[in-house]
Amino acid sequence: MQLHPLHFGRDLREKLVSKLMKDVEGTCSGRHGFVVAITGIENVGKGIIRDGTGFVTFPVKYQCVVFRPFKGEILEAVVSMVNKFCIGTIKGVSMRRGACSL
Repeated sequence: MQLHPLHFGRDLREKLVSKLMKDVEGTCSGRHGFVVAITGIENVGKGIIRDGTGFVTFPVKYQCVVFRPFKGEILEAVVSMVNKFCIGTIKGVSMRRGACSL
């Protein structure tokens, strides 16, 4: 997780957690599936300063709820949106990937 020096201070951990939630929740990974929610932070490691930028990269280990349907799985769903890329909401959980909102 990269953080700008502007955010350094007493509430550094809270800023990291907030940025992690903003950047990770609602994304999709082929390996893990859709990240629905971050449920806990296990560890925030020591930051590494990036040369020339001042940004610091922190290794963050976290727990989350993921949704990863498999091929051929039957899902109960309510369609809330349809476009040329995908079809809308599944069980009221909003998940986004690019132009797609599942």
